[in-house]
Amino acid sequence: MKTLKVGDKVTSFISKDQNGNTVRLADYAGKKLIVFFYPKANTPGCTAEACNLRDHYKELKEQGYELLGVSADSVKAQSNFSNKYEFPFPLLADEDKSVIETFGVWGPKKFMGREYDGIHRMTFVLDESHTVTRVIDKVKTKEHAAQLLDS
Repeated sequence: MKTLKVGDKVTSFISKDQNGNTVRLADYAGKKLIVFFYPKANTPGCTAEACNLRDHYKELKEQGYELLGVSADSVKAQSNFSNKYEFPFPLLADEDKSVIETFGVWGPKKFMGREYDGIHRMTFVLDESHTVTRVIDKVKTKEHAAQLLDS
């Protein structure tokens, strides 16, 4: 797994959001972007993280950021997750893992002594030219917005 790091330029990507709409990196040209990856919609940690970002969305927007959440869940699962918690930002249903692989967040994980491949919970902050300016690899799910706003 080659994870993007500070200074790397993000290559173009295309995916579907929770409503089945096509989303491209190019849609965010000239905008600062926060891309957060989470393992699975509607699980406790992922819900805490996404709800924390939702609750601080206004502050993040005031700092000029757009947000994109990404997991390998289906459009239907992302739609249910988004509708249930009223997220004001798109959730990408990256079922083919193309965005996940672009950022390099897929790889070996351990949970309760079991090893498997999965999505690493990570967040990338991109500048207006889509260069990575910050990587958060130790996401605090209940305080994630504070991690972003304190930069």
